[in-house]
Amino acid sequence: MRASRSLTASLAALLMAASLLSACGFKLRGSDGQYRMPFHRIYLAFADTSSLGTELRRNLRAGDQVQVVTDAATADALFDVLSETRGKTILSLNSQGRVREYLLTYTLVFRVRDAKGNELLGPTEINLKRPITFNESQVLAKESEEVLLYRDMQTDLVQQILRRLAAVKPS
Repeated sequence: MRASRSLTASLAALLMAASLLSACGFKLRGSDGQYRMPFHRIYLAFADTSSLGTELRRNLRAGDQVQVVTDAATADALFDVLSETRGKTILSLNSQGRVREYLLTYTLVFRVRDAKGNELLGPTEINLKRPITFNESQVLAKESEEVLLYRDMQTDLVQQILRRLAAVKPS
């Protein structure tokens, strides 16, 4: 009887502490998808047709503090894309020697410079990998799944870029 009362009291105290924390506006840094960038204007060196560039621009513009500029001379930071590659390699074969699994890769190498050309973030490589099973009887479905996996990797890549940009220390 006494143990159940102390357990109930402990749970009530824990619930009260959790409700007080949520009521005071506490939240983890970056948990709302917004990052505090150390610059106000950034130039992104992506091609106009790049879907990765478009998604990164949209995420940067979603915050109130960063303006994506089209002229590198007016930017506080320059985001240079050194390479962007997608790949597909065979991961495993079945007993007949046919492909059973592929490994999809998406690699981006970039750097960030300030307006004077000094490196704020040296060449950085982000490499993402996703396995995908393959079935000859479901080729169209597997192609659609591959497109979705690449889109998911692109979203993950944008989030990793945003975190790294937020961690840059201006000189």
